[in-house]
Amino acid sequence: VQLQAFGGGLVQPGGSLRLSCTASVDSFRRYVMSWFRQAPGKEREFVSAINRGNSPFYADSVKGRFAISRDNAKSAVYLQMNSLKPDDTAVYYCAADQQVIVSSYFRPDSYAYWGQGTLVTVSS
Repeated sequence: VQLQAFGGGLVQPGGSLRLSCTASVDSFRRYVMSWFRQAPGKEREFVSAINRGNSPFYADSVKGRFAISRDNAKSAVYLQMNSLKPDDTAVYYCAADQQVIVSSYFRPDSYAYWGQGTLVTVSS
């Protein structure tokens, strides 16, 4: 399984970005897909997940601002990020796993497959 994340960049506070992650995998629909982020000097943290039934999950810090979606026909997952803040600055990673259970969505070690990351910088 190979994941490729892209769409990061420099954006001003209050702005928006849309991240994309494509997967080279059979039966993409069987995977729970998630986004994590890691800021300099900090641990990797959960941002959002979308399960096989298209139910979304969000970290409290991004609820109401970020929206996750998936397109199984394109083997892709997206993260629409609105009202961005400087604290959202980080490298964003997509992750995939078939076995992860809902209570473990937030744990990085629950995922077998990771993309290479895309940098999001929120700054004026």
